[in-house]
Amino acid sequence: MSEFWLKVEKTLKYHGNRALRAARAGWWNVTRTPARRPVIIVGCSRAGTTLVYKTFSESKVLGSLNRETHDFWVGMHPLSNKHWDTHGLDAADASAADRDYVSRYFYSWTGQSRFVDKNNQNGLCVPYLHSLFPDAHFVFIKRSPGDNLNSLIEGWGKPEEFATWSQQLPEKVAVENGRYTQWCFFLADGWRDYVNASVEEVCAFQYNAINQAILDAKVAIPTGQWSEVLYEDLVRDPVGGFKRLFDEAGLPFDATMQTHCENVLDTPYNAFSEIRLDKWKDGRNRDRVERVLPKVAGVARAMGYTL
Repeated sequence: MSEFWLKVEKTLKYHGNRALRAARAGWWNVTRTPARRPVIIVGCSRAGTTLVYKTFSESKVLGSLNRETHDFWVGMHPLSNKHWDTHGLDAADASAADRDYVSRYFYSWTGQSRFVDKNNQNGLCVPYLHSLFPDAHFVFIKRSPGDNLNSLIEGWGKPEEFATWSQQLPEKVAVENGRYTQWCFFLADGWRDYVNASVEEVCAFQYNAINQAILDAKVAIPTGQWSEVLYEDLVRDPVGGFKRLFDEAGLPFDATMQTHCENVLDTPYNAFSEIRLDKWKDGRNRDRVERVLPKVAGVARAMGYTL
């Protein structure tokens, strides 16, 4: 096919998708069908949440945007509303208008009333999300502190990927003696205390903050609406691990999904290197990670890890 016809095809597809979204939005305005039992993936940044999100996105009975939704949620609740203190939202921030807006948005994009969502900040917003959708099913991804901290440190070196949202921060960021000038991943209460800290101290703070927030929020979620899994268990047995998660979320796990999970580790999603456990022990950040492991020991133990 010539370049001209490729452009024509691309243009037609673009306008066709826009028309389809508009038609779905119009239909939603008539039916006003609320989202039903959305699946919300939560966990620390660089914990394996993308792997889980992309796998759930393969389900034929879930709608998925197949992309991070940070801008969507922050567009509803700008960081300035919280004085740039946190990405966190609580139950008091939820409203019927929010519920309608989210339901309409996901339906118009996916054509499904049940969807899966994931972004770096969801873990700080569990009370809000549960208030918004009381029947939501939450999936908590836990990762061992050594590997998670190592990946966070690596991520701080990629602001073009993980700090695109932080251009308007009111404080000057000079992490690691000014080596890092853009705040990455998410804001949690107390982040300003770390704008001049070492990068490993920042990452330990973020690991503690979001995982503790999830653990605290868990107690208010009905047991049947909560799943959690160790990232390490998914690496060791992706088929068994994902089958359990799908079963708990009330999703079919057929032969096609099993085949996908059998091969899911062959094409890593957003991984910095090959998928391997305990990578931090022979990596360039080992000394940094070891310095801050005691700072995250309490949260790690609460998540089921022994240091």
